[in-house]
Amino acid sequence: MNETRKKILFIVNPFSGVGRHKSIEKHIEKALDHNLFDYLVKYTEAPHHATELTINAIENKFEIVVAVGGDGTVNEVAQAIVNTNVILGIVPSGSGNGLARHLNISVFPEKAIQIINKLNVKKIDTALANEQFFVNLAGVGFDALVAKKFAGQQRRGFFKYFKIAVQEYLRYEPTKFTMIVDGQKIKRKALFISFANSDQFGYNTSIAPQAKIDDGFIDISIVKKIPLWKTLFTATLLYSKQINRSKYIEVLRAKEVEIIRKKKTIHLDGEPIKLSKNLVVKVNPSSLSVLVPPAS
Repeated sequence: MNETRKKILFIVNPFSGVGRHKSIEKHIEKALDHNLFDYLVKYTEAPHHATELTINAIENKFEIVVAVGGDGTVNEVAQAIVNTNVILGIVPSGSGNGLARHLNISVFPEKAIQIINKLNVKKIDTALANEQFFVNLAGVGFDALVAKKFAGQQRRGFFKYFKIAVQEYLRYEPTKFTMIVDGQKIKRKALFISFANSDQFGYNTSIAPQAKIDDGFIDISIVKKIPLWKTLFTATLLYSKQINRSKYIEVLRAKEVEIIRKKKTIHLDGEPIKLSKNLVVKVNPSSLSVLVPPAS
């Protein structure tokens, strides 16, 4: 490898999303600036393999690691390089691609690779839930259940996610949550609670429209169960980044929140996991370097 060029590793999740990864090597060959980079492509073979590949890349002095996949793949790569000088790149090929959309990274592979060529680095916050890493969004309640059901599907995509959400919504009962938000104790009955580092669920749906990924805070969206006849209007608010106008949504902002809930399932960047019923969610400010489009 040429010592004057930066070493960049593309980690591709061949199981993610809707199949955009299938011609990724052709896209890299065409769009990557080969005067700037020496590159290598590796494919994940199992859950958590992206983290192992990233650790190995750090040991071998790679300066940039690019996650080619969805938010789960981004999470696996980012958790290995958080609080280091290694830079994260993203070529979104998942279903929702929430973090990429929040950062204005194109979902078209060649355009996303062209962003990498610009080498424009942004420092962003990450977060922890009981010391488990996430970078985009975590959630408890209904959306954690949907993430669990969605993770078990062989076929992905928006319509599969939507179908599961509708089926579960009709029978899911809101639950009581006790929270200590930056030292203040509150109780709420909610359908779900999201801990938003970015504004994005994915699919261009904004659950926390005012969330900023570099402000040192987590936006906590507390969502009540919405009457069925009002869900269509609420969906339009999600897509127009105005969900905070709804009386069924309460948004708080904190550096740290402790939450006590009845069920153990939580999703971290869309991936379901079981943690204890007592959760502590806290922000890790300016802890990750990521390549983003230059400001216009």
